[in-house]
Amino acid sequence: MAGGGATVEELKDVLRETLENRGALGNVRAHLRAEVSNALEDRTGIKRPDISNENLIINELIREYLVFNRYRSTLSVMLPESGQPDTPPFDRDFLARELRVRENENSRKLP
Repeated sequence: MAGGGATVEELKDVLRETLENRGALGNVRAHLRAEVSNALEDRTGIKRPDISNENLIINELIREYLVFNRYRSTLSVMLPESGQPDTPPFDRDFLARELRVRENENSRKLP
């Protein structure tokens, strides 16, 4: 420390640690990875094949898991990479019927 104040490097380290602890750096990294992936796909001009109904359902279950656990960064990468629509294509009742899940009062409280 020069003259009793923090150096620029010390301030950078504190700022980096704070942003890391809050999850902000992870979010930025995940968003950047998703954008790089999208840019590479755009550049190659190769369109992803349509998603099968089975994959749509599987991806929705993964989305529910990620949302429930607040894995926003992972979700922000998963959606564009998988080609899953931003808006969920199915409601909970549809998924329960397709998977033959019997809902009860307790399960309805879960995502």
